[in-house]
Amino acid sequence: MAHRIITQVVITGTRVLGRAFTEAYKQAAASSQYQKAQAKANGGAGGAGYAHSGLTLEEACKILNVKPPKGGKTDMEDVTERFKKLFDVNDPKKGGSFYLQSKVLRARERIESEARKAEEAESREEELKKGWKPKS
Repeated sequence: MAHRIITQVVITGTRVLGRAFTEAYKQAAASSQYQKAQAKANGGAGGAGYAHSGLTLEEACKILNVKPPKGGKTDMEDVTERFKKLFDVNDPKKGGSFYLQSKVLRARERIESEARKAEEAESREEELKKGWKPKS
């Protein structure tokens, strides 16, 4: 009688685990397809607002508690000041968190990369307005 109960428990447990693994695989496959579709839609980028750090610009601004850039313009002095303060506060040697310190660093890098992109776009626009004038 006991072997019958044990067998039923094993079979039921196997079915439950099998279904769970199947559902997890389906979910992972769907997520992978969604990411591929997003990459194609964004011209090969990993995501809509993501840089290599995995942060959106909005998240980066929230982490550093700065205003999002308006028209590509950012107050980099304010960003640097907030970065230094938060980076020092979260120093692991002073009892802070390495994880939070790295998030602060990634947030600063994200905002800087966005500012660089805006600056490059602005310089290209200026060149286009001036027109190409070869040196002769």
